[in-house]
Amino acid sequence: MRPAPAAPSPNPYDLHAATIVEKVRVTEDIDTVRLQLVDPAVRRSFRFQAGQFNMLYVFGVGEVAISIVSDPDEPQVLDHTIRAVGRVTKAIRGMGLGDTLGVRGPFGRGWPLHDARGKDVVVVTGGLGCAPVVGAIDYMFRRREAYGAVTILHGIKTPRDLLYRERFEAWRRHADTTVLLTSDQPDKTWHDHVGVVTELFEQVAIDPARTVVLMCGPEIMMRLGASVLMQRGVPATALYLSLERHMECGIGLCGHCQMGPYFLCKDGPVMRYEQVAPFLGRPGV
Repeated sequence: MRPAPAAPSPNPYDLHAATIVEKVRVTEDIDTVRLQLVDPAVRRSFRFQAGQFNMLYVFGVGEVAISIVSDPDEPQVLDHTIRAVGRVTKAIRGMGLGDTLGVRGPFGRGWPLHDARGKDVVVVTGGLGCAPVVGAIDYMFRRREAYGAVTILHGIKTPRDLLYRERFEAWRRHADTTVLLTSDQPDKTWHDHVGVVTELFEQVAIDPARTVVLMCGPEIMMRLGASVLMQRGVPATALYLSLERHMECGIGLCGHCQMGPYFLCKDGPVMRYEQVAPFLGRPGV
């Protein structure tokens, strides 16, 4: 059984003030923003699972759902990697240290890290899709003895799209760990694989009976990747996908994130492949 989602505030509409205490420019349009909740009591009681998300509110502008990418065992600070593409995210891009925004959450279900203990873990990500699983990877490496072989496969469009370069190098140095990178459109600086991320499956050994797969990225990549992995014997029940839809309420009321019978803000965003397979790739679902 997967653990229940971490308990949010008794009132999911409660908005808690948080201060920007650190901001790191990742790429031209992506920042990792570190927040600290202002109220000490809220800060002490805040708990989340890797893979969950917060609703970040910019006063006078609006609200946006952003994955938490920091370690669940360090809830005193909350890291969010944010691409500046919309009204709210662009407003956050313009904020600086000491500025305040609102936080609601945490929401949704995270990665099955408890169920994965004692098993091999394969992490498959693409582009900014690596952000929701960063916390899960760090969680496993801080408890490395609790997991089997860890394989991290990450695909990007161009080398400049590679996020967390230092973390990939640090993960690669761990024992019984494989990190493989690939780029669709490499440049002269690229020395790793060239092609799509699913091609990396050919370079890794997988024991289907003891493997759990965490996938996050473009939906077509996850759909094709799941198909290849199942052909190699990995059961659909061992494949977990982090899915993205427009989320406004975080509690399954507004309906924007509905996928078939599920609301990804509360039933996901992490879902088993077998649950959502009939709905992947279907327009309007």
